[in-house]
Amino acid sequence: MKDAPAGVTELLAAWTAGDSSALEKLLPLTERELHQIAHRHMRREQPGHTLQTTALVNEAYLRLVDQTRTQWRNRAHFFAVAAQLVRRILVNYARDRAASKRGGGAQKLYLDDVPALSDQRPKELLALDDALETLARVDSRKSRIVELRYFGGLGVEEVAEVLGLHPDTVTREWARAKAFLRRELMRS
Repeated sequence: MKDAPAGVTELLAAWTAGDSSALEKLLPLTERELHQIAHRHMRREQPGHTLQTTALVNEAYLRLVDQTRTQWRNRAHFFAVAAQLVRRILVNYARDRAASKRGGGAQKLYLDDVPALSDQRPKELLALDDALETLARVDSRKSRIVELRYFGGLGVEEVAEVLGLHPDTVTREWARAKAFLRRELMRS
């Protein structure tokens, strides 16, 4: 994401101002980076995950274009919101899977009738989400930095730009946030 395609910020400004044709021009300029964000997260998921990268990109894009009240500041802001949406989609997906495994309308099966399945990844994602929620209550800025770095794949400079911080502050807060999350995850 370091080499910003020319025109993304201008198209976001035009779209915010009501130019619907700007949105059509924006998709080709952002699709590759949205796909990279989604792919980065899907690599962390369990092999055979039923949600595919392209479906995740499509869902994120649909939610992005539905952001009618957002005043897009720049390209980094756009991808920061995209990162937040990817996180929400994956967490909701994991929660839905966990709910369906607890009997959400499914047919009853006996343990001997089904192969052993590993649910570790969805549990890890839900645990991380819970830890991030706890961090957000304690320090919302650190939580936002984690979201942008981990879920959005933004670099220190880009996070600093989005949040209006000095890069050294982002680096320091990122280290503290990771330590906090490690402690929280060890408790769960």
